[in-house]
Amino acid sequence: MTTTLDTRDRVVLTEVSKTYDTPSGSTVALASTDLVIEPGEFVSVVGPSGCGKTTLLQLLGGFLEPTTGTLLVGPDRVAGPSPERGVVFQAPTLFPWLSVRGNIEFGPACRGVDRATRRAEADRLLRLVGLDGAGDKRPYELSGGMQQRAQIARVLINDPRIILMDEPFGALDQLTRERLQVELLRLWRQAGKTVVFVTHSVEEAVFLSTRVLVMSARPGRILLDRRIALPGDDTERVRDLAVTATPEFQALRTELAQAIYGAHR
Repeated sequence: MTTTLDTRDRVVLTEVSKTYDTPSGSTVALASTDLVIEPGEFVSVVGPSGCGKTTLLQLLGGFLEPTTGTLLVGPDRVAGPSPERGVVFQAPTLFPWLSVRGNIEFGPACRGVDRATRRAEADRLLRLVGLDGAGDKRPYELSGGMQQRAQIARVLINDPRIILMDEPFGALDQLTRERLQVELLRLWRQAGKTVVFVTHSVEEAVFLSTRVLVMSARPGRILLDRRIALPGDDTERVRDLAVTATPEFQALRTELAQAIYGAHR
């Protein structure tokens, strides 16, 4: 990372848990969890289905309140959704009646940013995500991968301190998915944001992340907190797909896959 990181971006969970009350009884989705995410990290969360990955992301986003514990971003307690924590969902949530540019400008427009300023920033982000020339199109005119890039631009224009991503590439074909993974790493490098990324794919987690959390089956808890170091990480270049063929990548993939397998038992 080449940007100056702000300690206000540090995420701290202290004894955070989440229990859902249902007519049939209570379900502990997330057991008491202590976690620190440092500014500028790219943290992926993996684990078996129903292990609390999405619950953790929704707690970070402020869409859910912890049953116990405290969740801080910098000195501030998370008390609800905030533009400072942008969310990219699994399925694109673009407004079909707006152009791609109009979708990206939507947040600043709601905040009263003047048209010229928000248009210039939207056009900059369209170029950044490789959609220059598509600003006047409607979302239905774009492929799934292009819609996801537009959704990422719509999050970035609000300049969030933290970006939360819930399996954003899960429904895409392999070629598009791999291309967007590389683009996401490039954007992360350039924007200098903290990213928390939920995925079912061990390969995706290893390729994208500086750190991977493996969660247990319900009630979810962190079984493994693994730093990721791959060949070339000590340079300024963005990882490319060739790194997936290295012994280091394969060893990390095997270690994490075995941890997830153990989480089912």
